[in-house]
Amino acid sequence: MRLLLDIELTRGSFELKIKQNIDSTLTGIFGPSGSGKTTLLEAICGLLKPDRGKISFNGQTFFSSEDSIYISPQKRKVGMVFQDIRIFPHLNVKDNLKYGYNLLTSKEQNIKFDEVVELLELENFLQRNPGCLSGGEKQRVVIGRSLLCSPDLLLLDEPFSAIDKGMRQTIMPYLSKIEKQIKLPMMIVSHHLPDLQQLTEKILHIENGQNGKYTKVQ
Repeated sequence: MRLLLDIELTRGSFELKIKQNIDSTLTGIFGPSGSGKTTLLEAICGLLKPDRGKISFNGQTFFSSEDSIYISPQKRKVGMVFQDIRIFPHLNVKDNLKYGYNLLTSKEQNIKFDEVVELLELENFLQRNPGCLSGGEKQRVVIGRSLLCSPDLLLLDEPFSAIDKGMRQTIMPYLSKIEKQIKLPMMIVSHHLPDLQQLTEKILHIENGQNGKYTKVQ
């Protein structure tokens, strides 16, 4: 994976300035609350447009102020798992999983439904309503729904914030399986360093909208 970030983005009084080449398949983004971690993810997936700079992924330019390029989020093939668990309460687990999957052609479905169900161990939940699921089970459904959109890059914003500490140890192995079995690059945001040290290969440190060191996990 090669993600080139060289952007400046202002939101009110907050200014994000990031310049970094991301080259690890599992990248952690660490920093205190309000440091710009979520803003960075939203710029990568296209929900926010930087004021200036460039974003490119594996040779494809997503954004360039110099060349007047801005690729819409729908065309970037970047999945985003938000901090709050965004599950459709009126749909059962199977229909939640297939929400984006059914919008793809068969050629675009690079990641298959049965593969994700087996990977995330969701076989016994497919007919359940979201209200009957635990926080960890809901998180697996949301991750599965993102995978079934066949992204080339998956962004996870504080994936453990909505679940208790014990449940983190349940979710982490699934993220490792995604990287190993599907070979999908991921960027995981957290303000809890031990989680990222356990999961990722390299960690990008962000504070006050500025990127600091980009270090390999020992």
